Amino acid sequence: MTIEAIIARYGLIALFFGAGLEGETAVVTGGILSHRGLLPLAGAAAVAVAGSFVADQLFFLIGRRFRHHPRVRRIMARPAFARALAAFERRPTGFILGFRFLYGLRTISPIAIGTTSVAHRQFLALNALAAIVWGVTFTGLGYVFGDGLEALFHRYRPSGTTLVLAGLGAVLLLLGWGQIRRWRRNA
Repeated sequence: MTIEAIIARYGLIALFFGAGLEGETAVVTGGILSHRGLLPLAGAAAVAVAGSFVADQLFFLIGRRFRHHPRVRRIMARPAFARALAAFERRPTGFILGFRFLYGLRTISPIAIGTTSVAHRQFLALNALAAIVWGVTFTGLGYVFGDGLEALFHRYRPSGTTLVLAGLGAVLLLLGWGQIRRWRRNA
């Protein structure tokens, strides 16, 4: 099976999870893949919106339901959590609409908002609107700048073995990073 066939078959699913867990890099990549004709542009934008929306709703619900759980309490002790709450308190609506555009606050913000008294319906509506703007914007950026990025990487054409090794290396780096974070939390 070729890499193009794998992307065509699983690309939108990967983009859904990437939009929710990783963020902009995954969504811009979805736009680039759409530019290359490997994914439909409307489908890439739609799953980017959906992945971001679903992940942030889940994080909000975790903050709302489990605010007294020890793991959420550890998250609440982080400086980023305090920054997110301070920004939310200054401009609640603006913060809900914009947190996914703020580096370093993307994942922790919906948990922080979930610990406040903001109404679930209000968060749901604002989160949906923000997810649409965010998903379409970053998918569009990948699509529009696909030519430039393709020209940049045109000189380097990795072999299948190189791609597999790079993928395995990325997975190992992520696993190692996750383990280091666990060790730091438990220390």
